[in-house]
Amino acid sequence: MKLIITGSLLFLLPFLALSQSSDLGNWYIYFGNKKINNSWNWHHEVQYRNYNFFGDLEQLLLRTGIGYNLSENNNNVLLGYGYVLSENYLAGSNEKAAVKEHRIYQQYITRQAFGRVQIQHRYRFEQRFVADKFKMRFRYFLSLNIPLNNNKVVPKTYYISAYNELFLNTKSVVFDRNRLYTGLGYKLNENLKMELGYMTQYFEKGSRDQLNIIAFLSF
Repeated sequence: MKLIITGSLLFLLPFLALSQSSDLGNWYIYFGNKKINNSWNWHHEVQYRNYNFFGDLEQLLLRTGIGYNLSENNNNVLLGYGYVLSENYLAGSNEKAAVKEHRIYQQYITRQAFGRVQIQHRYRFEQRFVADKFKMRFRYFLSLNIPLNNNKVVPKTYYISAYNELFLNTKSVVFDRNRLYTGLGYKLNENLKMELGYMTQYFEKGSRDQLNIIAFLSF
């Protein structure tokens, strides 16, 4: 078990060092979930995305929503809002242009367990107000969590996290992007998990890599 954990960290450390001297992006992410009662929950998150390791802002994303459990712990529907500030480099220049976006979104999450493997499906539909344009987009997210030193992801558990998320537009070029992620996580206690992972985004033309440093807080 120690060899698995050490090997995973050694795998990620070279990318962490590389990100300080290259254009490898880095995302700092906070996901929060507040249980209001057995039926309702409040989701909130902050994502600070950089073109490099830190300081060259690519995007700031703030998202929140109110969810309702159709069944305890396994099925949740949610209505939410997101604000996105993007700082895009102008072609052939070191100058940036700021673009503001407001989103309304609806999503459905369902969870399953097969032995030690925890699976989550998320279906999200977004209505996007980007500057003076209106766009809509569908997203499908499939994730796996596999505990390493326990049968479940309970406190003091290391786990492998992986996901794939497909983005589809409702018109024009249908394929928007695809995100592929893998990482190593640790659940400190009942309320807090941390992850360090590596993600590749695939676009219609080209791709881009990011390190992800993620905190999950439930309370």
